[in-house]
Amino acid sequence: MINSIRLQHYRSYQDDSFELDPAVNIVVGPNASGKTNLIESILVSAQGKSYRNSDEDLIRHQSEWGRVDIQLDDSKRTLKLRRENNKTTKQFVIDDTTLTRLSRQRFLPVVIFEPNNLAMLHGSPEGRREYFDTLLEKIQPNFLQHRRHYRRTLAQRNALLKSGNATVDNVFVWDVRLSELGGYIAEARQKLLSSLADDTQAAYTDIADSSVVLTLSYKTPCQLESYSNDMLRKLKASFHNDVERGFTSIGPHRDDIEVRFDDYPAREVASRGEARTAILALKIQEAKLLEKAYNKKPVLLLDDVFSELDGSRRRHLTDFLQNYQAFITTTDADIVVQHFMQNCNIIPLSH
Repeated sequence: MINSIRLQHYRSYQDDSFELDPAVNIVVGPNASGKTNLIESILVSAQGKSYRNSDEDLIRHQSEWGRVDIQLDDSKRTLKLRRENNKTTKQFVIDDTTLTRLSRQRFLPVVIFEPNNLAMLHGSPEGRREYFDTLLEKIQPNFLQHRRHYRRTLAQRNALLKSGNATVDNVFVWDVRLSELGGYIAEARQKLLSSLADDTQAAYTDIADSSVVLTLSYKTPCQLESYSNDMLRKLKASFHNDVERGFTSIGPHRDDIEVRFDDYPAREVASRGEARTAILALKIQEAKLLEKAYNKKPVLLLDDVFSELDGSRRRHLTDFLQNYQAFITTTDADIVVQHFMQNCNIIPLSH
């Protein structure tokens, strides 16, 4: 649990401190009052980077440094930001240990819902791949390393394709390595989707009070049961086309994860409320997976989550939130507060 937080020269904050509740904290204020900045500061302190902008934007305008101090039940962590020579550096101090980056073992489990998450349904495949791969990095110890190796190998193959010196023989060594790594990534994604399927459907049904069947499916031209071997065959077959294009056209970096409502692509048939509910159902399962992986409940950061949910969906979401420390931003406290008669802390912002 996060007991308190202090922000100095962080985005819109000069020097502000907040005492926090172990249950629900409602951050209320008009637009541009710093609501999203507050929950973002928790995320950066917990997991090392923002979901919005680069590190340069984290320091308050015209300040040379910024700082976030978080007091937990059993430890303290500090995020230090400094601007020098047009470059921003970060340091993390966890109790008495200073780090320049946070490893998976140093993460505080956090789940964030923010409006741009809706693009996961309606946006490009890249956004969906990024979401599920980032989740796998958090819950599967070796996935990040395999993902980095895949990206490096892919870059080397693409560089050879563009060099003018590519032949079937000298590309083959990269094909073999890329398909080995690609098979690992595709298998991890598929296992994750399989583990999410039933519970995500149940969560969607609970929140939406709907009979819609929500499914997650992995879309790839490669055979899932023998992904590496099939990818290797397809890389060889696509060699000449890849040389003409200058990039690799087969592999996990081109695959997609499709969300369907009653066997129709959600991006085509889902309303904003249905899309928001589907993402929330996924986020609920993300929270459960992180709790299992880290053996502690994650902190939930919900940015403007209630605005497009009807009363029934708000009540069902509220039932889930009661079990976690949560931060909910809103411009209208009345919309949220009525669902939390107990254990509710209001954080008013005006600047």
